Amino acid sequence: MKTSLHVDVGEGRTHLIFVKSDDNSLYLYHNLARYKEFKEFQKRILVATNLFERGIDIERVNIVFNYDMPEDTDTYLHRVVRAGRFGTKGLAITYVVNESDLAILNAIQNRFEVQITEMPNEIDTDTYVENR
Repeated sequence: MKTSLHVDVGEGRTHLIFVKSDDNSLYLYHNLARYKEFKEFQKRILVATNLFERGIDIERVNIVFNYDMPEDTDTYLHRVVRAGRFGTKGLAITYVVNESDLAILNAIQNRFEVQITEMPNEIDTDTYVENR
């Protein structure tokens, strides 16, 4: 039996989402509530899956962490461009933990013709935060 869920996502906008179970309905409802709090600057940290990599425009994201290496260069690009949008500065940090991650990192550097360096011990906040 499919369950429907009605979620208020802002004044004048509503969405109807169909899921297969009540458990999925509650899980999704709580995740959407967290996203809304993040977007309204009530919460400042959002842990997300690839679902949030495209089409989600959130202002003032200063740092994007790739805790898990994206599977390909397109996914990497769509994740890291979440930082520094709307005229703000941004920083992307990607954890590289094995040879597979390193191979993807090399593919990213080759495709986008960039050199991604190892993170220094200290980072000047002026590089990713405006008006400190």
